[in-house]
Amino acid sequence: MTVPSRPALRGWGGVAAITASLFVFLTTELMPVGLLTPLSGSLDISVGVAALMVTLYGVSAGLGVTFIVAWTRRVNRRVLLATLLAILAVGNLVTAVSPNYPLVLATRLVMGFASGVFWAIGVSMAMRLVPERQASRASAVVMSGISIATVVGIPLGTVLEDLTGWRTTFLIWAGLSLAVLLAVAVMVPSLPSANAVSVREVFGLPLKNVPLRSVLFTVVLFVLGHFGAYTFVRPFLEEKASAGALFITMVLIVFGVGGAVGNFVAGYTVNRSLKGSFVVGGVGLVVSLLLLLTVGGSQVGAVVALVLWGLSFGVVQLSQVNMTLAAAPETFEAAMSLNTMAYNTSIALGALFGGLFADHLGVTSVVWLGVALTAASLLVTSGAGRRASRPAAEAAEPSLIKK
Repeated sequence: MTVPSRPALRGWGGVAAITASLFVFLTTELMPVGLLTPLSGSLDISVGVAALMVTLYGVSAGLGVTFIVAWTRRVNRRVLLATLLAILAVGNLVTAVSPNYPLVLATRLVMGFASGVFWAIGVSMAMRLVPERQASRASAVVMSGISIATVVGIPLGTVLEDLTGWRTTFLIWAGLSLAVLLAVAVMVPSLPSANAVSVREVFGLPLKNVPLRSVLFTVVLFVLGHFGAYTFVRPFLEEKASAGALFITMVLIVFGVGGAVGNFVAGYTVNRSLKGSFVVGGVGLVVSLLLLLTVGGSQVGAVVALVLWGLSFGVVQLSQVNMTLAAAPETFEAAMSLNTMAYNTSIALGALFGGLFADHLGVTSVVWLGVALTAASLLVTSGAGRRASRPAAEAAEPSLIKK
């Protein structure tokens, strides 16, 4: 079933509100990356323990998504999204005023559940707001929120922390989450649930779909490697390049701009060679991490490494989404639910393993861990069948507008 066309202005206004939702969810998830050092000092914990803020958020976002989406399958999607944003706003507020670290962790755990559900429903919601012929464009606009969050959100959080402190930074993000909630209430029309998918059906999909299973393995490995290393960018640069807060903010912005450019480039290359796009991006990830290890001790070398890292991540990020769609074109929402579970759980585990390596072997070891895991993702992709590498424009686009 396809949704009737809606007035263009309100439809795209709703897409913009959903894109803003992705921005606040993603920046809230990754905000601790730029704040690890001041957080750990303020709360009297190690940077490895502070990284558990990312770990627990990702654990709940990944492990809870399939169950919560199934349990709420009859809930109006606008109501559900507004509820998720309310949880995010309250969670950021509690984090800002929390008197101790255990309360911070418990709050992040709850916020993670809300984030995981958003990732599973957000793109589908946006596609229902516009005419069928514009559905793919709407999904691309929503996914651009990833680049916006990387370019603007995380570096902005670092700047705000440097000017005001980490607690004020989370307080500001609580207000921003509330503002986006109001935008969703005004711009997103009523969207009755259109996809009732059981938990059993979702978990049975990779057992029957070999290409999807390969893609999910690839996602797990590259996310473990990328986020394991990226979580500790600030401590690495402080230790190896004697970097201050301003320089770290600059390179995070550089990384984000690189990611946006990589997304733009991949938007063209994935339709020509989906598997090839991922491989080129994955090689770029490995090379950038090796550059960080070899020349990252100088600030110029660190900038070069972060530029390549951002470009490569942008390519890989868009490629893996299209690989998921191409592998399961007839079960789009179920496949995206599994992708969300794999992606967010791997973010959590990447931060956890990175924290263990950082505390026991030093921050350099975390970058080597990233090299090994991203290289492993390339091996999995290279060994995958041709079916998983069909261009998303051929295999997935017709199914994107099915409900």
